[in-house]
Amino acid sequence: MSTAQRAAGAAQPSAIGFFERYLTVWVALCIVAGILLGQWLPGVFQAIGAMEVAQVNLPVGVLIWIMIIPMLIKIDFGAMGQVAGHWRGIGVTLFVNWLVKPFSMALLGWIFIRHLFAGWLPVDQLDSYIAGLILLAAAPCTAMVFVWSHLCKGDPYFTLSQVALNDAIMVVAFAPVVALLLGLSSITVPWDTLITSVALYIVVPVVIAQVIRKALLARGEATYKRVVGALGPYAITALLATLVLLFGFQGNAIVEQPLIILLLAVPILIQVLLNSGLAYLLNRKLGVAHCVAGPSALIGASNFFELAVATAISLFGFQSGAALATVVGVLIEVPVMLFVVGVVNRSQHWYESH
Repeated sequence: MSTAQRAAGAAQPSAIGFFERYLTVWVALCIVAGILLGQWLPGVFQAIGAMEVAQVNLPVGVLIWIMIIPMLIKIDFGAMGQVAGHWRGIGVTLFVNWLVKPFSMALLGWIFIRHLFAGWLPVDQLDSYIAGLILLAAAPCTAMVFVWSHLCKGDPYFTLSQVALNDAIMVVAFAPVVALLLGLSSITVPWDTLITSVALYIVVPVVIAQVIRKALLARGEATYKRVVGALGPYAITALLATLVLLFGFQGNAIVEQPLIILLLAVPILIQVLLNSGLAYLLNRKLGVAHCVAGPSALIGASNFFELAVATAISLFGFQSGAALATVVGVLIEVPVMLFVVGVVNRSQHWYESH
C-alpha cells in the first residue's frame, strides 16, 4: 500500500456511517426544507444571502470549511511528490475541463435552448441563457470537489494537486475561453471573486488543516485518528446545511419560474453526466487507478458556480437570463454530483475488472 493510500485511509471508518448510508434521503429532505424555509422566512435568507464578499457568501464559505478541513487534515504534504505518478489522470481531467466541457456546453445550449426548448422560454433571453450555461461550464469547481473526492474514496493528494493546477490555469484561460464561446471582444473577469474564492476555499483551509494536523500528530497517532474520525459527521451535516441555504436563497425563483428552471437544468444535467462519464472511461482506458479516476471524473464535471454567477451578474445584470442559468447550476450541482459519486462507488468492481 502506498503512502497516499495509507494517508487517505487512515481515518476512514470501517463501515458506512448513518448519515452516509441514507445520504440520498437527507439530500431530498434538505432540498424540500430549503425551498419551504425560503418561502416562510424570506427575510432570514435574504439577510444570510447578503453576507457576501466579492459575490462569495460567507456563511456558505464557513460551511464549506467544515466540509473540507477534515479531509485536508489527512493530507501529508511530505507525500505530495507521488502525484507525479498520476500524470495520466491529471491529463484526462485537464482535457475534459478545458477542451471538452465549455465547448460541449455551448453545443448543448444551442441544441436545447436555441432549438428544442425555444418555444417555452422568453425569446429575448435565449442568448442570455446560453451565455450563463457557458459561463458555468468554463470554470472547474474548486472547493466542493474535496467533498466529492472524499465520498468516492479518492486520492486526496491527486485532488488537491488537480484543483491547484486548475486554479492556476483558470487565471489565464477563463476569460479567453468565455470570450471565444460568447463572441465577446472583452470579458470582464471578476478578479476579486476569483481571488477571494481561491483564498477562502483553498489557501486558508489548507493552512488551518495543516496546523490542526501537526497539533494532533504531536499528541500521538491514536489522538489523530480519533479526532479525524469524529469530524466526519460534521462534514456531512455541513453539506446538508449548505443545501438548505442554497435552495432557501433561490426558493422564490424555483416557485415563480419552475418550468424555466427545469428546462435550463436539462443541458446542465446532460453536461455533468457526459463529462464525468467521459473522464471516467478515459481513465479506465488508460489504466488509471480507481482512487484517481473517481475524483478526476468529478472534477471534470463539476463547476465553479461562485465565479460563474459573479461573471454573469457583472456582464449581463442581476435579473438576466445568464444569471438565472448560473443559479440553476448552483441548485442542481450538489444532488447531481452526489448521484455521480454513487455511480463511481458502485462501479468500482467493473472499473477494476479489465
